[in-house]
Amino acid sequence: MLKGFKRFLMQGNLIVIAVGLVVALAFSTLIKAFTDNIITPLVNAAGGGGTSGLGFTVKGQVVNVGAFISALIYFVIYMVVIYFVLVVPYRAYMAKRGTSVFGDPPPTKTCPYCLSGDIPVAATKCSHCASGLQATI
Repeated sequence: MLKGFKRFLMQGNLIVIAVGLVVALAFSTLIKAFTDNIITPLVNAAGGGGTSGLGFTVKGQVVNVGAFISALIYFVIYMVVIYFVLVVPYRAYMAKRGTSVFGDPPPTKTCPYCLSGDIPVAATKCSHCASGLQATI
């Protein structure tokens, strides 16, 4: 039972989706900080009102640049931790299994007849127009 659970957790797509979700959540935090601390005060400054915090003041509104810089630093640190805690060990684990993940995509070529891309370099026939191609290896 535990072996099956481990296989489920270590599926390539599941890890890629999890890393994507973590990146999206961290990026969401960065965007929220930018809008809450820079855009919103600038918009409020057009109509008046007041806030407090570090930064500069425009028509009584404080543009809280410090909070945005903090969120930016948080984002960078978070991504470094995710990379070294999740991505590097997972890449090493998958390399032992003979699979390459989070690397460069395999080289492709373009069909000279229909101009479709993403055709494997070793292909001898276009998958879109069925034209004969020369294999380049």
